[in-house]
Amino acid sequence: MLRLPVVRLFLAGVFVAAASSAAPAEQSISTSRQFIVYGTELAVRGAICDFAERTKRELLALLDQRDSWTTAIVINAQYPQANLPELPRLSVEVGQTGFGLKLQLNLVVNSEVSRPEFRRELLRALLLEMMYRGRQNIPAGATYTPPPDWLLDGIPAEQSDLSRDRVSNFLALPVETRNILPLEKFLAQRPELLDAAGRTIYRAYSFALVDLLSRAPGGPRRLTQFIADLPLSSNDPMAELRYHFPELFEAGAAEKTWEKQIVRLASGQPYQLMGSAETERLLAEKLRLKFSERGVEKRYELEEFAIFLKARSAKNVLSSLAQDLSALATRANPVYAPVIAEYAAIAARLLRGKTIGSARRLQRLRKAREAVTAQMRQIDDYLNWFEATGLGRPSGEFADYMRAAERATRREPTRRDPISLYLDVLEAQFEN
Repeated sequence: MLRLPVVRLFLAGVFVAAASSAAPAEQSISTSRQFIVYGTELAVRGAICDFAERTKRELLALLDQRDSWTTAIVINAQYPQANLPELPRLSVEVGQTGFGLKLQLNLVVNSEVSRPEFRRELLRALLLEMMYRGRQNIPAGATYTPPPDWLLDGIPAEQSDLSRDRVSNFLALPVETRNILPLEKFLAQRPELLDAAGRTIYRAYSFALVDLLSRAPGGPRRLTQFIADLPLSSNDPMAELRYHFPELFEAGAAEKTWEKQIVRLASGQPYQLMGSAETERLLAEKLRLKFSERGVEKRYELEEFAIFLKARSAKNVLSSLAQDLSALATRANPVYAPVIAEYAAIAARLLRGKTIGSARRLQRLRKAREAVTAQMRQIDDYLNWFEATGLGRPSGEFADYMRAAERATRREPTRRDPISLYLDVLEAQFEN
C-alpha cells in the first residue's frame, strides 16, 4: 500500500524571519470549527468553509456518525503567484508535532482546480483525521497510511457531476459486453495513471463498491470500523474487505457478489424498493430546489417557498419537483408513501399559488420524517441485535408501534349531522 511521507507543516525559519514584517494572515472558521481557512478574500473563504462542511456532512451521513472531530484541518488558500509558479495547486500535508496530528490542505484558487478534485482532497483530510483520531504518541518520522482511492471517489455527493443515473449509464457498457472489471483488479488500479475515460469508469466502480459496503447489514458501522483500522491494514485490500465484510467477500463468492452489484446499478432496478435511509436521502435531495436567476445559482428548501415563489422559474421548478416526487414514490420505502404524497400535494398547491396552511403542513412533515428516521434506525439496531443474539420469542419492544399501526388502519367514525357536514366543507375549501 502506498504511504504518505511525513511533511512538516510549517517552515519555522521562514516564518520567524518574516514575522516582523508580514501582517497576520486573515482567517475564517467553519460552523463546526474544524476547518480554518487562511488567505484570499472573505467571500472565497466563506465559500470554502461552506463546501468543506457540506462534504463532511455527506461523509457523516454515509457512515451514520455524529460529528466528533478532534483535529482541526487548516486550509491554506492562495491565488496563483508569479514568483511561485511551481506551487502545488492542490495537496494535503500531514505530520506530527508535539501537540498531536497536524493536517493542512493547500489550495491554489484558479480555474484549473475542479470541485470534484477539491472535494476529493477534503475527503482525504477528513478520513485521515478519522483514521488517526484515537492514535497517540506516533513517533517522529513515521509514515501515514492514505485512505484508498476507491473510498475517496465512491462517497456519494449531493451535488455531483457523476450522478447515480450517470453511474448506471457508465456501468451499462461493461455489463452489456460482459466485460466487468474483476474486483481484485479494480482494487489494484491506480487512478492517477488512467486517462480521462478510464478515470470516469474508475469513479463509477468506486461508487458501486461504497454503495455495496454501505448496504450490507450494519454497513455504516462496519465501514466506520474499516476506516478506523486502515492505519494497521495490510497490503492486501481484498483481505481487508473480507475481514470487515466476510459475508460479502468470502472466498469463492466475492467476484459473484461484485458482478451482481454492478449489474444492479447498471440496470437501475426500478422495480426494487429502496431502504428507508436511501429514501430519506433522495427525498431530502429532491426537496432542495435549484434556481438559476441571471446566471446565479441559488438553492432553497421547499419550506422557503415564501422566498422562491417570486422567482420567474418557480413554476417550472415546482412542476419538476412534482414529477420527481411521483417517480420517487414508485420506489420509495412504503413507510414514506404518505409523506411523499403529502409533499406532492403541497407542491401542487404552491404551483397554483395557494400558500395558506402550507408552512404548517411542511413543518409537520419535517417532524414526521425525523420520527420515521429515528424509528427505522431503532428497528435496524434491534434487527441487528436480534440476529446476533438469536432471540427465540417476541420481546415486546414494538408492541406500541403495532398497536398504533392497527389504530391507524381503523376508519374513524364520520358524523353526518348538518353542522359536521358544514365544517367538513369549510375545511376542504380552506385546504384547497
